[in-house]
Amino acid sequence: MKSQNKPYCDTTHTKIGFNGEETADKKQYEDQAEIIHGPKLDLTDAKKLCSHARFCQPFGDTWHNVEKSDDLNARKIAIKTSCNCPSGRLIAWDKKTKKPYEKKFKPSIEIIEDPQIKVSGPIWLKGGIELESSDGSKYESRNRMTLCRCGKSNNKPFCDGSHINAKFNDGDESLI
Repeated sequence: MKSQNKPYCDTTHTKIGFNGEETADKKQYEDQAEIIHGPKLDLTDAKKLCSHARFCQPFGDTWHNVEKSDDLNARKIAIKTSCNCPSGRLIAWDKKTKKPYEKKFKPSIEIIEDPQIKVSGPIWLKGGIELESSDGSKYESRNRMTLCRCGKSNNKPFCDGSHINAKFNDGDESLI
């Protein structure tokens, strides 16, 4: 994001050596995710999709709250924190109905900034926006996905949190 004409591309990426080569597996989410079982909830967790946004950590981590999901408060926290995961790595499922808890998003694109650790984060796709590969094939359309914008991810086009160690800043003065 070194473009002088953000959010539009001005081809600066070709001058600074931005690496946008796709490395992600095109497996469906359910084939990437492990299942964590709790008494009232199950949680699917596709670790490779994690953008390290830390929405899963308030009030004890999501996994711990799923394991205690027979407690109403723990169950509510597990559902809330999994729904707040921007990458869609985490999805809480009702054990009885087998249905996922998912916020309904209108199709939209946002930029995630992380002022707490002073880095620019991923591009957040919401609401089932289709994502096409450079070879013309499509990635699975999902309700929540985060895309790399620093060029350092080992799971491109998806963010893997590499922007944190790279101390990526797209020039947002509020992060400095």
